[in-house]
Amino acid sequence: MAIKLDTKYLENFMNDSDFKAIQPFVITAHNLITQKNGLGNDFLGWLTLPEDYDKSEFSKIKECADKIKNDSDILLVIGIGGSYLGSRAVIEAIQSPLYNNFNHDTPKIYFLGNNLSADYFHNIMTLCDGKDISVNVISKSGTTTEPAIAFRLVKQYMDKRYGPNAANRIYATTDKAKGTLKTLADREGYQTFVIPDNIGGRYSVLTAVGLLPIACAGIDIDQLMQGAQTALKQYKDPDINKNDCYKYAAIRNILLRKNYTTEVTVAYNPSLQCYQEWIKQLFGESEGKDNKGTFPTSMIFSTDLHSLGQYMQQGLRNISETVLWVKNEKEKVLVTHDPENLDGLNFLAGNDLHAINEKAYLGTALAHTSGGVPNTIIELDNIDTFTIGQLIYFYEKACAISAYLLGVNPFDQPGVQLYKSNMFALLGKPGYENQKSSLEKLL
Repeated sequence: MAIKLDTKYLENFMNDSDFKAIQPFVITAHNLITQKNGLGNDFLGWLTLPEDYDKSEFSKIKECADKIKNDSDILLVIGIGGSYLGSRAVIEAIQSPLYNNFNHDTPKIYFLGNNLSADYFHNIMTLCDGKDISVNVISKSGTTTEPAIAFRLVKQYMDKRYGPNAANRIYATTDKAKGTLKTLADREGYQTFVIPDNIGGRYSVLTAVGLLPIACAGIDIDQLMQGAQTALKQYKDPDINKNDCYKYAAIRNILLRKNYTTEVTVAYNPSLQCYQEWIKQLFGESEGKDNKGTFPTSMIFSTDLHSLGQYMQQGLRNISETVLWVKNEKEKVLVTHDPENLDGLNFLAGNDLHAINEKAYLGTALAHTSGGVPNTIIELDNIDTFTIGQLIYFYEKACAISAYLLGVNPFDQPGVQLYKSNMFALLGKPGYENQKSSLEKLL
């Protein structure tokens, strides 16, 4: 495995008895998943997806990606939450957060429909001027407000610019049989891909939801799936001493019971920043219900050590830290010798920047643990396609186990409906008149 869990910095915060105490509950959570009789069991399609995915659709994804790479300068991906975070996380991790700034033989990829900012939308569409465009709109229903508005505007742009040929440049990832977007796609003749009924949005990165944009960025999706297949086989043992994925889930719950209510996922490589955003959605939507759950947040070190380092070291002691440490980076950058040595850094001359970064990581782990912040280390050999495939499955399964340990449904998100209802009422959507009147009295 290219992923290793390191618990040496947890010795002062938990012991063997903690693990022995939680082991029976981990076995129960494992059985709920494998026997598919727990809460939300209709949404366990991700569990075996790396082995039993639709091979014909997988081939179709690669064919369409080749077409988009050949006929498009820009791919607009329209979606929100799990409909865009997974693909963006993988693209930025494997290619670069600066992917769109480099010249590739693949299209630049911009994400729309994940916010309601007029400025953001205008800026993205300005970048499309004079470029050949393709669109991948991703929505199970087609009526989620943010992507639906974005697609309405983009569809009008595409129809005006390409006329009848616009349909050949629009790809819809949606329900296999029903919904507004599926109906529109069938009527207009868009190429369609399926969001499986048994996989929720935040677990969908290894379906067409994530794979089409990822393939368009020139990433080998066969390697991605092979990494996930390796993880599927590796993380089956219910013994937490033999299963790093389950042990991580157990650690999160042990720490929560010791009142470490916030987990900061830390990376020392900015390529993982969007991946951390995906982790936040995964755990936030899966665990944050019934007044339960560890609050997931993230930081990039050493950047955030110069803004939040003081709080991490000496603030409220309800924080645990999970570090995504990459052992080997792709590039080697050596610190040079300066004859004047005005900055006093000649003692570092000849050192690789990554080696210096490693000392920052080790020094920070020692400082934070001495300051009362438990540190869990998830060590990656590299950031490559195979490893990211493993890491995706690692987190998906760890999240499901962790949520079952809490006694909540990992696969629903009832709490996100209230803001939508309030927004519809305030916008004057038909049928919300009484609610609008009540809300306006509160504003």
